[in-house]
Parts: sequence; structure tokens; C-alpha cells
Amino acid sequence: MHPQTQSEWEEEMSEKILTFLQNEIYLDLRYLKPALSALAPKADGSLQTFGTDGMYLHYSAEQVIRVFKSNGRFLNRAYLHTILHCVFSHLWLAGEREMRLWNLSCDIVAEYTIDKLDKPCTRRILSWIRQEIYQKMEEERQGISAAVVYRQLSAWLPDAEKPEEKNSGDEKHREFRFHITELEKEFYTDDHRYWPKREDDAVKQQIARQSKEKWKRIARQTKMEQELRGEETEDGEELFAAQIKAGRGRRSYQDFLRRFSVPREELHCDPDEFDVNYYSYGLRFYGNMPLVEPVESREVYQIQEFVVAVDTSYSTSGELVENFLKETFDILMQRNRFSRRSKVRIIQCDNQVRMDEEITTEEQLSQLFENFEVSGGGGTDFRPVFAYVNNLIDQGQIKNLGGLLYFTDGKGIYPKKRPEYKTAFLFLKEYEEESVPPWAMRVKLEPEEFESEY
Repeated sequence: MHPQTQSEWEEEMSEKILTFLQNEIYLDLRYLKPALSALAPKADGSLQTFGTDGMYLHYSAEQVIRVFKSNGRFLNRAYLHTILHCVFSHLWLAGEREMRLWNLSCDIVAEYTIDKLDKPCTRRILSWIRQEIYQKMEEERQGISAAVVYRQLSAWLPDAEKPEEKNSGDEKHREFRFHITELEKEFYTDDHRYWPKREDDAVKQQIARQSKEKWKRIARQTKMEQELRGEETEDGEELFAAQIKAGRGRRSYQDFLRRFSVPREELHCDPDEFDVNYYSYGLRFYGNMPLVEPVESREVYQIQEFVVAVDTSYSTSGELVENFLKETFDILMQRNRFSRRSKVRIIQCDNQVRMDEEITTEEQLSQLFENFEVSGGGGTDFRPVFAYVNNLIDQGQIKNLGGLLYFTDGKGIYPKKRPEYKTAFLFLKEYEEESVPPWAMRVKLEPEEFESEY
């Protein structure tokens, strides 16, 4: 038999310790079962803690064994911390953000969630720095997510990339007494070197897309597991659920847009409508004679005629408007929702209609974004858009309107009469519920849902 080397023994023991960590966390957080075993272990002696790319859990065997002997609870926290990064989609939401501040924001949110869960396997005494930071985050009342904390830190640490140059005499920031390096030292738990980057090659980007989709499924399954327990949730678990929701904003918006699609049949083989086993059995035993013929048509959901109205008043950012439109059309282009008969109108409006652009092909859509400009900048009045669309219907220019989507900050005058088509207001900020007409669908969006990813 081959004698076991020291490195082989360390790798074997460290994997047993990782399994032990999973079991420890599972006993306190049973709804995390789908996530705890989702990362395949991969030894890396250059690390001093855990790291992940969404597919593997990178770790140092020597470090795992050494820390397990002296401080096993830290390993529980570190393992759960890394898993939460994946469940909350932190790896794939950096976009154009400054990476040092983004990494810190993600670490703060993961640690805040673990501290709020307050489970025996990960419990620790809160340091003074943590108490101060958590209190300040909660006082802001903006919710808790990595993107929100990033915006908060950007305001509290205006020169985060070069903290030594911060103007300590600025009255606005004088009350924030922490240096960014202090926060990094307090909240650093795992290594982010394996997180996807915008400059990665095509192979790594493909792997990143696959791992992102995998963790979206795991997050949804984890949320369902949590809901199926049927127990009254504690504050920490409600926070955990809110984090999952914040990480899946694009998915929620995609599902919402499906409401405006119309079912249609198209000539195309539908693989879901026949049993492949019977089909292949016939070919195998009878030659060219399958037992079941595939259905030659399938039902798909497509957009026919659709209006996207955009609030271009002073309170709405031009960059957000463009990103919103790109995200909307990216979703509409998926799964054949945009057909040759589809028509989408983009209307820009503040207190009057400023621009009306009809899109019928993908080429027109591409040209639109090449020279895109926001028109408007006055106050907000929603009524002109509805009057304009109703007039187009009366003139026969719109014949089968599937719905109207109004992207706004919510501060404007609403029409009193209900239109004859579906209408949804997508709000960028908190809005006054009582001001929105009861016939309108409403969705609260976060600006980061329309920011570019890794």
C-alpha cells in the first residue's frame, strides 16, 4: 500500500472537518441545507482562510486543522460567511463599483446577518466597532444589503480608496470616526480573490454565469425551505430572507414582466410534450419508426404591443433610465418573447410627452442605445402619457396593447380614470401608497437592480 504523506493526511482530515462544520451549522439553520453542501472543496495552500468562486470552496488544509484545534467556532462563522456571499449573490453584483469598498460592504452584510441570526454554533461577543456600525446602519433606515451599505460607506468615507486624504474637518463626515482599514480589519473573514472579474477571459465568464444561475436556484430553494418550516421567524431570519430578495431583484423583475406576455403557438418541436424514452425505444427496435411523434408546435409567451413610459423629471437619473431600458429589453429578448409582430413604444415624459420611439426589430433597439439621450427635466405629471396612449389607440396606431409600464420615482400627478389596459408603476424610491390609484400594479425596485454586474 502507498504510505500516506503528511499533505494527503492533512487534506483528508480537513475535508472531514469541513463536513463537521456543515453539520454544526445545519443543526442550527436547517433551511440552509441546499447551500451548505453546494461548494466542492478544493485545497489551496496559499490561503489563510476560505475563498470561493461560486463553484468551489478554496481552503488551506493546514489552516483549517490548526484553527479547528484552537477556535472551531471561528471556522463555523467563516464557512457560513462564505456561503452567505453566494446566497446573497455578492460575487456577481460588483459592477463598476470600487472593489475595496464593495468587498468591505459585502463582508459587513454577511457578518451583520450572522450576528443577527445569533445561533449557538456561530455566536460571538459583539465588539464596540460592530455595535457602532450596526447602529449607524439601522439608523439610516434604508434596508440592509451590500449595495445599500456600499452607498452608506461611500457617504461616510468619501475618500475610501485613499482614506488618509479624507478631510477630517468636513462637518458632514466628522461624526463617522472609523478609518476604512479599521473596518476591514474588523470584518475581514474570507478571501475574495476568486470572485468573478470583468476582465476575466471567456471561459471564466461562462463559469461565472453558470455558478450565478446555480446559486439563484439554491437561494430560491433555501427561501422555500425557510417558509415551509411554518414557524414564527426571528429578526435574524427575516433579515436573511430580505437579503435573498435583494440578491434576486433581476429574477423578480423578469417574472413580473411575464404578466404582460401573451401565449401564442409557434411551429417548433416541443421536447416537453413527449416521452423521449418511448421515442428512442421505437427507433431502436423498429428502425425508423418512433412510437411517439414529437408535437410540432409549442406554446410560448410573447410581447405583442407594449408601452414603456419613463419619467425624465429632474429627480430621475439619466444613467438609471438607460440601464432600466436595457434591462427591460434584455428580458423581453429572452425566450423568444420578442417576435416579428412585436411593437414596443418608448415614451419619455416629465410634465408632457418629450419623445416617442417605436421599436419593432432588434436592430432598431441597438441603434436606439447607440445615441441614447434623456429628454425632459421638468416636473412629473403621469396624465399626459395616458392621454397620449389613449389617443394612439383611438387613431388605430395601437391595436392590441398588452400593457403600459411606467418607470418613475413616484412623485407626480396620477390619472383618476382607470385605463382599459394593464398598467404598472415601477418605483425607484419609497412611495406614498395612498397616492397610487388602486387599479395600478406597483413594484418597488432598487437602483442596483439596473446596475451592470461583475
